Amino acid sequence: MSRLPFNARPGAHERHLRRALDNPLFPPQRRKATPQDVLREQRRDYEELMGFVQRFEDLVREAAELPANAEADVVLELKERLDRAYEEASGLGGDIAHIREALIKLIGVTMAAVRRAAGDDDPTALEKLDMEDQARALHFRLLEHPLIADLLRPDDLIPPEDLVPTLLSESEDAVAAAIAILEPEQLALIVRDAQELLARVEKRGEAVPEAARARLEQMRAALPDTGAEPHDSD
Repeated sequence: MSRLPFNARPGAHERHLRRALDNPLFPPQRRKATPQDVLREQRRDYEELMGFVQRFEDLVREAAELPANAEADVVLELKERLDRAYEEASGLGGDIAHIREALIKLIGVTMAAVRRAAGDDDPTALEKLDMEDQARALHFRLLEHPLIADLLRPDDLIPPEDLVPTLLSESEDAVAAAIAILEPEQLALIVRDAQELLARVEKRGEAVPEAARARLEQMRAALPDTGAEPHDSD
């Protein structure tokens, strides 16, 4: 594993490849990788990065050319694309902290324009903008964990069958962030499936990582107290 040409700041495809390596929670065929496998995923990550950089430059140009009297709908649409760009950037490989910082500044500029358009005589609109700012700040904090960006991708980088082993393999902080974006019903199903997965691993005679047991307990503890929590399979 140490001989594989890993990146210090992997992108989403390399990250997911690495989750499965030597991991008994994933199928046996997923637990090994060749240098060629790693390089293939790195190429995919690089292509994503280059495509994003081009879109980011277009967004910067568009924001710079936005007239001061632009219609509110135009500004809001641009802000939404900036928000999505920040979410996408959070999952990319490489050192692009400067791009994320630039996006935050651009979002701040567009939000200031929206506030000016709302004026001081519409407290309801201003309150909604305050709530949106708070929700965005929370979302961006969650995106500090690349797992969140991976889970939110529209292309199922993490397919349904990989969700449980992925969550059981992540850090405590990353799983806490994931819990924050899951609906209670989703979390209950994940806990049930996680219990079944660990039972299958034990039945095969493989050692269940202690960290996986801890993540299961963490998710179980986050379930709402409805009196119908999942229980360990017999």
